[in-house]
Amino acid sequence: MPRFLHTADWQIGRQYGRFAPEDATVLAEARYAVVERIAALAARDRVDAVLVAGDVFDAQTVSDRTIRRLFNALRGYEGPWILIPGNHDAALAESVWTRAQRLGAVPPHAHLLLEPGVRAFPELGFAVLAAPLTQRQTHGDLTGWFDAAETADGLARIGLAHGSVQGLLAEDIDSPNPIAADRAERARLDYLALGDWHGFKQVDERTVYSGTPEPERFRDNGSGRVVRVDVPGPGRTPAVESLEIGQYRWLAWDETLSVASDLDLLAGRLDGLPPETVLDLTLSGALDLAGARRLDQALSMAQGRCRSLQVHRAGLRLQPTDEDMAALRADGYVGEVIAQLRQRQDAAADDAGAAREALAILAGLLSQDAGEAP
Repeated sequence: MPRFLHTADWQIGRQYGRFAPEDATVLAEARYAVVERIAALAARDRVDAVLVAGDVFDAQTVSDRTIRRLFNALRGYEGPWILIPGNHDAALAESVWTRAQRLGAVPPHAHLLLEPGVRAFPELGFAVLAAPLTQRQTHGDLTGWFDAAETADGLARIGLAHGSVQGLLAEDIDSPNPIAADRAERARLDYLALGDWHGFKQVDERTVYSGTPEPERFRDNGSGRVVRVDVPGPGRTPAVESLEIGQYRWLAWDETLSVASDLDLLAGRLDGLPPETVLDLTLSGALDLAGARRLDQALSMAQGRCRSLQVHRAGLRLQPTDEDMAALRADGYVGEVIAQLRQRQDAAADDAGAAREALAILAGLLSQDAGEAP
């Protein structure tokens, strides 16, 4: 009864330019660390092989050091790693894979299936039908030949491919490379291990996307997982289990702050975030000066607690109350300007919005000066 771990879309060498350098470096390192955890899990569970369904590397141009580090991360599991190229690391005539071979970086237990074909592992009870991408995009189904492919009697038939199951995935997928939705049935596969969709998705009882093992997008699609597969034997239904293995949890919050209780709720949620959080926070609504100070404090504490916190405040307005303005004790020319701006923002004039924003900026500056005064 062969047992596998199925994974894909490691995207080794991925860059995180939208983040601060400190966070970008840590998130990039996490992609090596998750491969090491997959190796440890494979060794612990005594699987017969690890199936890697493409996009091992994020680009053909990754450094030699990146290539060596990736293959070194496989050392924790001594059984076969069976890898195919995807759209990011297609098996071109000159590719990241040919470079890895020239470097001597590929260990003997890493099987690079760079051409379509059947690779049998009779001592382990299975044969792999591989459909590697030899160019970034294709218009034909590279798994079509699976239907007529012959394998020895008694061996489980395992398909390994990277692309889009037709009629299933969203239009904004990484790769348009088509795969027939009923390929497993038509090709008499016991399991079809797929890559390209970055979240876990079970198409049918024999066809599965593992998703990327370390999340890298703000999308709730079941990423951060690896799939453990037990195949009872040829023609029998496999047992499929999705296991969490990612380190960081990527969250996207869209929060509207209208009343004090909204800020209380947000502060409580921020306080409960674990250190493995990567949070993208979009704020809208309005706050008085006291609320703005509370928000700044809550965000500052969360930034020290989380791996990364990015805040977007374009939709959040500062609306000082009468008490706020009185506490600022602005007099003379500044007091006159404040009075005029307040009149304009309360009037149904074309520049009411501009007056409101100007008032908020001025109030914020005065509040800051007041806070810094001895």
